[in-house]
Amino acid sequence: MRERATGGAATDDSPGGGTGSAGVPAAGRRVLRMLGRASGLLRWTSLRLRLVVVFALVALTAAVSASGIAYWLNRNTVLDRTQNAVLKDFRKSLEDSTRSLPLRPRCTELQDAARQMAGGPQNYAVLLIGVDRDGKDCAATTNKDLLTLKNVPTSLRSAVNEVRPVDDSNRYSHHLYWQRKQVGDSPYLVAGAKVIGGGPTGYMMKSLATERQDLNSLAWSLGIATALALVGSALLAQAAATTVLRPVQRLGHAARQLGEGRLDTRLRVTGTDELADLSRTFNRTAERLEQRVEELSGREAASRRFVADMSHELRTPLTAITAVSEVLEEEADSLDPMIAPAVQLVVSETRRLNDLVENLMEVTRFDAGTARLVLDEVDVADQVTACIDARAWLDAVELDADRGTVALLDPRRLDVILANLIGNALKHGGSPVRVSVRTEGVAGDDAGGRTGSTAVGGGGGADAPAGPEADGGPAGGAGDGSPERSGWTADAERPGSGTLVIRVRDHGPGIPEEVLPHVFDRFYKASASRPRSEGSGLGLSIALENAHIHGGEITAANLPEGGAVFTLRLPMDASPLAGGDRRDGGAEGPAGEGTEGGR
Repeated sequence: MRERATGGAATDDSPGGGTGSAGVPAAGRRVLRMLGRASGLLRWTSLRLRLVVVFALVALTAAVSASGIAYWLNRNTVLDRTQNAVLKDFRKSLEDSTRSLPLRPRCTELQDAARQMAGGPQNYAVLLIGVDRDGKDCAATTNKDLLTLKNVPTSLRSAVNEVRPVDDSNRYSHHLYWQRKQVGDSPYLVAGAKVIGGGPTGYMMKSLATERQDLNSLAWSLGIATALALVGSALLAQAAATTVLRPVQRLGHAARQLGEGRLDTRLRVTGTDELADLSRTFNRTAERLEQRVEELSGREAASRRFVADMSHELRTPLTAITAVSEVLEEEADSLDPMIAPAVQLVVSETRRLNDLVENLMEVTRFDAGTARLVLDEVDVADQVTACIDARAWLDAVELDADRGTVALLDPRRLDVILANLIGNALKHGGSPVRVSVRTEGVAGDDAGGRTGSTAVGGGGGADAPAGPEADGGPAGGAGDGSPERSGWTADAERPGSGTLVIRVRDHGPGIPEEVLPHVFDRFYKASASRPRSEGSGLGLSIALENAHIHGGEITAANLPEGGAVFTLRLPMDASPLAGGDRRDGGAEGPAGEGTEGGR
């Protein structure tokens, strides 16, 4: 038998034979797009889920990469080992079986040689092709259904039959070639070689089904290992997230407690890592904040005590000064005309100072949280009429209200609110001032509210001096001629659920837009060119505080047709905020000034 050398494979048609390089970047781009969308979704989820997903992705990537590399290495090893063993056996069998054959063997001799080759341990099909003594081609195969010359790839036949020039780098004219191909659903290894010196050409076909089954088992094992690694990474991520997030959750809980006013909240610090440093920083911040708040609270309490003590101490000399000024006012006609203006100035400034002291004491009670509601059933129309009548504003105010609308409110505080709103409209707006009363959300109302009109007649204008109730206001009830407050008519509405809405509108130039946000600020005056006015700048602020203590609100706005409107909203029944305090009549404390606030 002539010596032959083996050569490399011509092609590889097996299913696992590899992929083109052009497909890798496209798949990578798809993966990157999917990861981009996933990262966008993760930004809206919890930190714990993000940690678990990131851990899982990292573990999945590592496991898939390791499994892929392991599969590829094992696949090449298994296939190369099987391929080398089969090719080595085929070459040796071809050499041994054809050694005793003549140069032109008969077909029966080729068939016997083919059977001898196929009977080896590798169990492959053999095809021998030669020329007999008559010059006819003879093909001997051990499996006519599997291996015929037609089933041998053309590229492999061409490579086997090719005569290569012999030189220093190539000692043989023919080589052994192999190729993997798919036949049906099964992979096969096909190899061929030509006996040097004019012998037959041999082909063999070896099934790789066993190797494929082994590789499939390996792939399943790697897949299971990847899934277990993914589950393990998720559990590890959960444990890590719990370890990391528990201090963060404690910090969040402590921050919420701190925001709710519990300034003594502190965190227990353990360890020396970044989270422990964050806890220490939080504790230092909370401690400094607590100290600062205590300092500010102390200063605020001292300021309130100072104002309250000052107001209280001023009342005694003010009482004496007021008495003297009243005597001087009564004797004004008998005084020297040169002295009378000075006396009138002293009287007016004394009254203004007295009003300022009363307002400061009222503000102090609000700041200290000691203001309380003393409720009574109030006929709102009668209350508004009494407020206007007590201050001699009947000629300057139009009232649009129904009698019989009853609300459970504090009459004194309602009078303070009305006096300040109406007085402010008269002083800074334009006549006539219109006061409208309606209800919202009350059973029996039509079109969302109830309105009506009540005739208001009587004396004085807006500039007339306030009556004896200007400071305290009426405790309830109408002015002269109104029904007695001891009982209600049969058709009067009892207090219930709903909202009382009182609007005070003037016909002036309106409130400048830059002033609107500040009209309820204390001591705020719209015009810096006239910092001194008859009011103290506390009236509207006191009115708003009295509305808040009822659970209501006051808003200010400009009307498109001109003028400003103040809207007071109060609950029809303020008893849930009063703590059960009710009264049958009378007033408690000062009522506040009736013409405060500047625009």
